[in-house]
Amino acid sequence: MSVKEIFNLFLLISALHGFLFCTIIFFSKKGREKSMLFINLLVLIISLNNIQSWILAKNFFVEYFFLDYVHIPWHFLIAPFFYMFLIHYLEIEKQSKNLLKIILPIFILVIGIRIGFVSIFSDKNTSDINYLFEKYTSIEEIFSLIVSLAIFGYSFHILSKKEQLFTKILSFDNLKWIYTFFKLGLLTYIFWIVALAITVALDFKEFIYSYYPLRVLTTVLIYWIGYQTIIQLRLLKERKHLRKKLNFEAIKENISQNNEEKDADKKVLFDNIETLIQDKKLFIEPKLNAEFLANEVDVSAYKLSNTIKLFTGKNITDYLNEFRINLAKELLIHEEYKNYTITSIGLESGFNSKSSFYASFKKHTGFTPAEYQKSFLK
Repeated sequence: MSVKEIFNLFLLISALHGFLFCTIIFFSKKGREKSMLFINLLVLIISLNNIQSWILAKNFFVEYFFLDYVHIPWHFLIAPFFYMFLIHYLEIEKQSKNLLKIILPIFILVIGIRIGFVSIFSDKNTSDINYLFEKYTSIEEIFSLIVSLAIFGYSFHILSKKEQLFTKILSFDNLKWIYTFFKLGLLTYIFWIVALAITVALDFKEFIYSYYPLRVLTTVLIYWIGYQTIIQLRLLKERKHLRKKLNFEAIKENISQNNEEKDADKKVLFDNIETLIQDKKLFIEPKLNAEFLANEVDVSAYKLSNTIKLFTGKNITDYLNEFRINLAKELLIHEEYKNYTITSIGLESGFNSKSSFYASFKKHTGFTPAEYQKSFLK
């Protein structure tokens, strides 16, 4: 089997997989989430792009001039749909611009221009028109690339510079997975630029091999974020439910400083620290640190750390993790939460990642969370 045949098979399988994914999500409860809806549309767009590329590669419409040359530029919609997913996942759609109102009319206009272009040149010499359409397609693609890069950059600007708009979601999700998507997305754009540069360098002669890495990477990336979104939405739902049921109080930036005079005795200070952490459930906040606690009890961070070390023999991180582990142990063996993912329980207990939860739990108990849960829940 040649490289071209392998690639065409990949296009077909990935498209069929995408259509199956979209159908399942569309009829599921997850599909009702606005963020999941736009991810579903993102997967659908890539699937349509791949099936179109497969059909053209197999020359199914070679005898039908109009169908053979009217290619829908599906790639034009990838960045806009991702942007719409992002603002809905961050729950800031009311404070953000609806770019689809701008992009969709342009997308329809681009399709209209191509149809007009095909109609005008349909009676030209075949060899001439092949070159002409390759050139036109590349120009159309360059325009799409510029628009996509602008939206991609604007989306990253929102994520990295507008955190004050989505502090609520940050208390449940550190968004590292979305940052990972942006890094991989940047690599995808580099591949796209290279593929276009090769096409232009070859005087717009067809050079499909330059697009193989791009289409494979784009497909894998879009499907990855699709499945990742499903996982994250489940974690988000479970964590919100856990926090509501357990009536936790997340740390706010504007918590007032406790100015009361504290007893100088270290035992009283330690009791104050422990009571504060337990009563307010401060340990469920992954960003909790010595500076914040010290401010709450009106001592220096150095004195606070030394006091904790004196009475527990632990540093501040291990001390806080003990509270988190104890909560996680309660939730893991609670009948009401037995069907919740272990990851959501760990994150809602105060850990900032699945790996840190598993490592700390194993260190404190000698068991993995799954082993511990299994030993109690039959």
